[in-house]
Amino acid sequence: MVFFLTLAYIAISIDASGLIRYLAFKVLQKAGKVGHRLFFYLFVFFFGLGSFIGNDPIILSGTAFLAYMTRVSSNIVHPRAWIHSQFAIANIASAILVSSNPTNLVLAGAFKIKFIVYTANMIVPVVVTAVVLFPFLLYIIFADESLIPLSITMHELSEDQKKKPPVNPNIPHARGTAEEKEETDDKEGKQLSLEEIMNPFLDKKGASFGGLIMAATLITLLAINASGKENPVFWVTLPAAFVMFCWDLAFGWLHRHSTREIAARGRREVENAQAEREMRKLEEQQALPANMDPETLGLEQSEQYDATGLRHGSEHTDDDISLESPNSDIASKKPYLECGTQFSLSVPVDKEKFPELQPPGGVVMDSKKPARASSPEALDSRQTTDTTTDEEKRGYPYHQDNGPRTLASLAGDIYRWSQETFPTVTVVVSHMPFALVPFAFTMFILVQALVTKGWVPVFAYGWDHWVEKTGTVGSIGGMGFLSVILCNFAGTNIGTTILLSRVIQAWQKIHEVSGIPISDRTWWATIYSMALGVNYGAFSTAFSASLAGLLWRDILARKHIRVGSLEFARVNLPIIAISMVVGCAVLAGEVYIVRSDSPHLSA
Repeated sequence: MVFFLTLAYIAISIDASGLIRYLAFKVLQKAGKVGHRLFFYLFVFFFGLGSFIGNDPIILSGTAFLAYMTRVSSNIVHPRAWIHSQFAIANIASAILVSSNPTNLVLAGAFKIKFIVYTANMIVPVVVTAVVLFPFLLYIIFADESLIPLSITMHELSEDQKKKPPVNPNIPHARGTAEEKEETDDKEGKQLSLEEIMNPFLDKKGASFGGLIMAATLITLLAINASGKENPVFWVTLPAAFVMFCWDLAFGWLHRHSTREIAARGRREVENAQAEREMRKLEEQQALPANMDPETLGLEQSEQYDATGLRHGSEHTDDDISLESPNSDIASKKPYLECGTQFSLSVPVDKEKFPELQPPGGVVMDSKKPARASSPEALDSRQTTDTTTDEEKRGYPYHQDNGPRTLASLAGDIYRWSQETFPTVTVVVSHMPFALVPFAFTMFILVQALVTKGWVPVFAYGWDHWVEKTGTVGSIGGMGFLSVILCNFAGTNIGTTILLSRVIQAWQKIHEVSGIPISDRTWWATIYSMALGVNYGAFSTAFSASLAGLLWRDILARKHIRVGSLEFARVNLPIIAISMVVGCAVLAGEVYIVRSDSPHLSA
């Protein structure tokens, strides 16, 4: 877990520098307005970058980029083809390197596979899958010009917008009210979305340094792992991540004054916009009674409520208390009294229970006479104070009393300070897959419980019978099918990898006890078909097949693109079917060429 988290920090830091969006923008420029060529360029771009830094950074930035791009294109009716293809190819590419996906790390650790050996066995099936999948996506699955048009018509940026300096999206409120305006579907919203992709922010120094650190880390990992030294892999990634972390901290501290100024300016702009909306809403509410029909208003005001909550007319009895002030200044200040009607409040009072009932403020009560204020100056003073308070509240619609400091408020202040002082570090840490740690830990516990209760040996015996009946080809097809299906039901592809790894280990023990060895060809065919299945299974039938799928859905939802569960399964079924058939077929040919039927010797 330390290895994966530290490597994830470097990858997400590269993403936070704006490199992925900037490269995607360059791909967009290179392809021009030819739809099929742009689809091909983006397909190759996401595959190449995903195999290098993994699927999570591609999903973080690539999904948002495609959401903006398809929105500002006037003849792309639905982004379905672009977003589903991107999600599929990102997960396919993550099967090449051990460092690209935590499932690969679990698998390589369970069977003591060297990183370079794993990549050498996986690269051919994965590359062939991508090559064959592209024409299927373009000409069969998404063969509709409303999805992938021959020529893409996009809005153009004005010269003033092109000259604007790009905004760092890591700084809070950096774009001011633009983030709210771009949510609308009008011309202004589309222009702001276009500006987001056609004028991307790029931290050149951070991107260059991060790319250098990532390349050096991966090369060192492959070299040390290939040498056969049994050193923990996080000995390489942890120092590299620490160096990247120090770089981000230093960069944020050196530029803290400018980032704080940008954040403060954007926050003021947002607050002013919110205050204006509240003022307009308040003015509309105040103007509403003044525009009402006087007769209707008089009827509404003549209806009173008694002490039991029942509505009745304005007739008065001897036991009623009437409070009338037609000549008061209040009438001139309240818009709903400008119509000439009198406001009366009638409450029945029991004299025996309340013989000397007097309200505060010196109002003398009489059963037959209207009660009046004994001190007009006091009433006028009190009314003036209330009016002043109302005016202050109108000027500060978001004013709240400053309560005592709490741990939650202190944590919120610290988080806002870190956002404005160290924007890159804060964004990277907020996107780190920390949830993976307790999830993987609990999955190990659940699988160990299955081992303890004897279920894993039962599964292993079942798998052994299947392999005896079907041979090497059956082991490839069976394990590929099982791994894809279980990704949707066994706690994502990580849980599936943990469970199936224990089943295969139990299967190996069965043959060790029986003295009948497993052939080298069948053994590695089973393991690498599982590697294909747990990576490809992320884009099968359920979002929960992988943590990346849940992240992908949430990003699209924030961009107002709703992908339902049925639609996700319907679109992905032909994609996963083609990918698994091609990948397993190539893997079968590979193991028959490079592997033999000699007994497998456990390490």
